[in-house]
Amino acid sequence: MGFGITVLVLALVLALLWRPLGAYMARIYGGEMRWLAWLERPVYRAIGVDPSSEQSWKRYAGATVVFSAVSVVFVYLIERLQGVLPLNPQHLPAVPPLLALNTAISFMTNTNWQNYAGEATMSYLTQMAALAVQQFLSAAVGIQVALVLVRGFSRRESPTVGNFWVDLVRGSIYLLLPISAVMTLVFVSQGAVQTLAGPAHVHDALNGVSQTIPLGPVASMSVIKQLGTNGGGFFNANSADPFENPTGLTNLLEIVLLLCIPFSLTYTFGRMVGSLRQGLALLATMVVLFGAVLGMSLAAEVGPNPAVRAAGVTSQSGGNEVGKETRFGPAASDLFDIASTSTSTGSVDAANDSFTPIGGAGLLVGMMLGEVSPGGVGSGLYTMLLFAVVAVFVGGLMVGRTPEYLGKKIQAREVKLASLGVLMMPVTVLTLAALAVALPAGRSAVLNLGPHGFSEILYAFVSQANNNGSAFAGLSANTAFYNLTGALAMTLGRLGIMLPVLALGGALAAKPKVAETAGTMRTDRPVFVGLLLGTVVLVGGLTFLPALALGPIAESLVGPGRLFG
Repeated sequence: MGFGITVLVLALVLALLWRPLGAYMARIYGGEMRWLAWLERPVYRAIGVDPSSEQSWKRYAGATVVFSAVSVVFVYLIERLQGVLPLNPQHLPAVPPLLALNTAISFMTNTNWQNYAGEATMSYLTQMAALAVQQFLSAAVGIQVALVLVRGFSRRESPTVGNFWVDLVRGSIYLLLPISAVMTLVFVSQGAVQTLAGPAHVHDALNGVSQTIPLGPVASMSVIKQLGTNGGGFFNANSADPFENPTGLTNLLEIVLLLCIPFSLTYTFGRMVGSLRQGLALLATMVVLFGAVLGMSLAAEVGPNPAVRAAGVTSQSGGNEVGKETRFGPAASDLFDIASTSTSTGSVDAANDSFTPIGGAGLLVGMMLGEVSPGGVGSGLYTMLLFAVVAVFVGGLMVGRTPEYLGKKIQAREVKLASLGVLMMPVTVLTLAALAVALPAGRSAVLNLGPHGFSEILYAFVSQANNNGSAFAGLSANTAFYNLTGALAMTLGRLGIMLPVLALGGALAAKPKVAETAGTMRTDRPVFVGLLLGTVVLVGGLTFLPALALGPIAESLVGPGRLFG
């Protein structure tokens, strides 16, 4: 299948899924779905929850923090005890303490940053019961936090925003589990591995060569890592490994899985606030940003690699094949990795470190804009809505109109909460990246000096603070410094944004709706889409342009050079 046809098929599938999947999610979180009520009721009884009761935003936020903390402890304990637990055919020892802590926080925050090779570090039980379970739960939490903000816009003078535990159960059993079960069977049919048997041992008697081939419950993890925009793979090579991503069809399906929920949530938003045009405005903003980032990176990757050309190889008619899986090629690999970094997925089917300087900048820019094109499951929608609140406020100041969005007045409290959520990620990234460059513990882990080495440090913190999880490689991140600073970046990138979002949802839900007047700014028109685009680009551009100038831009202009002493 040619690249142009692949893009058309992808766009068609996502367009066909947008309305039905978005409507289905609106019915789930609106309490209309009942076909699994027989499964819901025992769960509520077991955890002692009344499904008819709702919580204030403070209680909802408290439940979010408590559940996140318990998740970290649960995953950490399994990692530390895996040496004495079952389903460990390779007899892998306990995960070291700091690596176990970093990984536990990573999977709780939906980041799935991996400072380890999965097949050589984690037992089958750890992969399934700890990591894959968190891939379901962290995705469910992200979606329901976004829906709290949507409820804030749709409700009038309401002291409650929903029930954390009910939303968690419904999102898991009605949305993530059914889709994952079906798609796992599809992946197995294509050749993805799904077994509890130990590694396969192969001996070539003719050549006297023996090989151990890792196996495991791979297909099920491959599906939820994409559907939940998690990104953590069973194998170190992630989606470049043929056991995770065996064919061109599974490669396309993985892209569909990671994009379908984030894009379809814009329909859910429009339906729940009573105006599909509002959802279309957000969708248009996401699509324009995604297309721009993809176009920039693709133009670089289908051309020659400047490093290879500098080495004297002038014939590179196939584009930048360095670090690419030959089954997919540069164009399809670029589409996959841009889709992955424009969401909070972080899975890869090529080596990001081998992208051209501008191609790698495309991977960075998708995250630096706040991952709103379309962003992760839930996180993309609520971050875009934070930008929308800021854009409405700025637009109101520019034209002298009262800032209103969806019938809710945007006042000082709402602007402060939205600004806090928007600025949390860039402040975290730039502070920790500067710390890493300034301290010997940060610089000593960099394998490449010069602008590319700086890009590797910058990429690591951009990825972690955005809960993306992809890496540039070339950075020995399994150190005390990077395990601890990475854990801090992932926590602030998750809870540091979720808590202001929940507070904003509560503030909006308590407000009455005001009638639209001639002075109300229309937020479902192309003019507002342009204003929203400008807000996203200016915040990301003005904040990160100096850092980009020191990294990929400098590398594209002057080559690797030397940045550190």
